[in-house]
Amino acid sequence: MEWLASISADAQAMSLWESIAVALAVVYLVGAMNSKLWCWPAAFVSTLIYTVLFWKVALLMESLLNVYYMAMAVYGFWMWRYGGGSQTGVAMVSWSLSRHLQLIAVTAVVALALGYVMSNYTHADFAYLDAATTTFAVMTTVLVALKVIENWLYWVVIDLVSIYLYVSKGFMLTSALFVFYTVLAFYSYWVWRKAYLQQEQGNCPNTLTAT
Repeated sequence: MEWLASISADAQAMSLWESIAVALAVVYLVGAMNSKLWCWPAAFVSTLIYTVLFWKVALLMESLLNVYYMAMAVYGFWMWRYGGGSQTGVAMVSWSLSRHLQLIAVTAVVALALGYVMSNYTHADFAYLDAATTTFAVMTTVLVALKVIENWLYWVVIDLVSIYLYVSKGFMLTSALFVFYTVLAFYSYWVWRKAYLQQEQGNCPNTLTAT
């Protein structure tokens, strides 16, 4: 099949460092899904590699975005280890629908403003969709660090939109990776939801494991 051939060709063209970055990104997601503290060091190294790679090919905004992700990896590690006023780290929380709607509204306004600037003053394709995925990814990364269980639902939507963008640009390998991310995000929400309910029932006061 043609799309399999495209994925194979992309895979062969990947650099060693890009391969390492992708592998560590998967390690981060699996670790985050299971509330493992070591997911944050994996995220830090992965985004560090991406920061350098994107800078070398003059994708400056992508590089800067990954600098932000590096900072969030440090923040996430600290929150999961020492946050919430406990030496065992911050506990999982679930936010109300109204709070999420407010957060979505504010983030959407920022995305629209950024999309307008990109559409009118740069050569960006899919300016508004690109701005939306970026702004919501920035916001959702904070929710992961705070262990808001609904963060995974945001990632499902972000990943689905990203798949469309990547397919449109011919990045078939990355698109396939994001299909995996989407499935994993669905499963992660189920895992976190289950752990949160156990936590609320007093069976599991803090679901974070430092191993």
